[in-house]
Amino acid sequence: MNSPEALDTLTDRQAGHLRHFANLSRQPQNDWSMMQGRGTGQDDFGGYRFQLSYMAYAMALAHRHRLPAAPGLFKPVFERFMEKILLPEVWMYWARVSQGGSVFNMHLSETLKEEWNPVGRDNIMYSAYVQSVALLYNYLFDDDRYAAPGALTFKYWSFFWGGKERRFEYDQNSLHETVYWQMVESGYLGVACEPNCVFQICNQPAILGFRMYDLVNGTSVAAEVTDGYQKAWAQFGQLDANGHYNMMMAQDTRAVRANAGPSPWVDAWCGTLMNMWNRDFVHAHYPTQMRDWLVEGQDGALSVRSVERPLIMGQKVVNDDSDFGWAATWASEMGDQGTLTGLLRHAERYMGPAWRDGGFYFPRNDSQYDAEGNLTLVEPMCGNALLGYASLNVPNGLWKLYNEPIGADERCQPALVQVGDGVDVLRARFDAPTQRLHFTLRRCASSRNGFEVQIGRLAERGQWSLSLEGQKVAEGFSATIAHTSLPSLQLGEHGLRLDCRDFSDSARFVLAFRAT
Repeated sequence: MNSPEALDTLTDRQAGHLRHFANLSRQPQNDWSMMQGRGTGQDDFGGYRFQLSYMAYAMALAHRHRLPAAPGLFKPVFERFMEKILLPEVWMYWARVSQGGSVFNMHLSETLKEEWNPVGRDNIMYSAYVQSVALLYNYLFDDDRYAAPGALTFKYWSFFWGGKERRFEYDQNSLHETVYWQMVESGYLGVACEPNCVFQICNQPAILGFRMYDLVNGTSVAAEVTDGYQKAWAQFGQLDANGHYNMMMAQDTRAVRANAGPSPWVDAWCGTLMNMWNRDFVHAHYPTQMRDWLVEGQDGALSVRSVERPLIMGQKVVNDDSDFGWAATWASEMGDQGTLTGLLRHAERYMGPAWRDGGFYFPRNDSQYDAEGNLTLVEPMCGNALLGYASLNVPNGLWKLYNEPIGADERCQPALVQVGDGVDVLRARFDAPTQRLHFTLRRCASSRNGFEVQIGRLAERGQWSLSLEGQKVAEGFSATIAHTSLPSLQLGEHGLRLDCRDFSDSARFVLAFRAT
């Protein structure tokens, strides 16, 4: 039987996924290496906005459920992702898409005007992610920096074209209000992605944002919206005649579009997110929905059955649907360990897993099948974000994030408040009954600097002792050191500072407190 410590400790690959997220976050501005998908223009399901957001969601789940006492590991990566998601390269597609012209809004293209503000109307497929990630940050790290006026500013200017600077200033509260009132004005059916196109999927992140807003501000917006959402969709049905999630609704005609194809990503994406507030409904329909997509392979490996990309207006649609990745995240949220294990086994066998600078991911591969017919397609959305998300999530992880708030006492517990870029955290959990902070660290072999970890929130904690691999190496009182045999342990700005440059293998620590 596995010990509690073994269950709490990240595997090498889980830690590798987190490092891959961090590596991508540290790439220079507008360096989108390894993130470019097959589509053009950032208007498809593999766009940068989706990759950035779901890596952030994966980190939120990993922090909350696996490494709750390591905010210093996650916070700076969140901040770098927020910087990237505000870049024009992520949202400039909206100036084109806002004008319509697709099969769903061609009839409106003469009346629609070019719109540069990416969050002013519609475009919930972007605005909800900015809203939810900013509010997740506030909730997880108790830091309201994105509530400052103009903290979420979308700006673009080019010397070569476009005239004056386009600048749209928001913050997490004004963006919340903008998204909320669009939701209300829709009768709670949801805000459009492209003009006239209300996707069930893309309104779920907004609901997550509303819930985070409630947890930060003590309001009940999410309950209002989800109650209205269920009543509004009851007249149409959230599921189609075949039991799959309806994909979208046309705003002007109220015509519902079923899961065309049908396609695995529609069910899996919607089910993964909707579970946070509609768990019984999602779990009830999951088994039959997932059964329609799974393909059995050898030795327990599982894949998914994707549909051929359609011809529309004489052109074959090029789009990163990430069917396989979404199926994995769905199985992880449902707690379907058998299916998740089978999918990850297939990915390991046929999807070319790789290590790069200490990070673990699945590189892009545009070949859909190998010579034996095994699925080998890996979109950046799948290989960078979704398979990492699925590996780091826990059963009902998003539901727990949504429904089990962080307590005031937990926010004051000792934790790793700063973690250098060169340190992997494999375990970080404070056990309140025993008053012990358990943490396991190691130096990332590919890193050349950033090996310090600071342990904070020690004020008024009384006497403490620090053990390394079961041997006591230091004692002190609150944020002071009485004596230590560990040269790498010193006092730091936030409490105890530990230099991890010598820990090339995992080093297990226990910081034990005794109240006075």
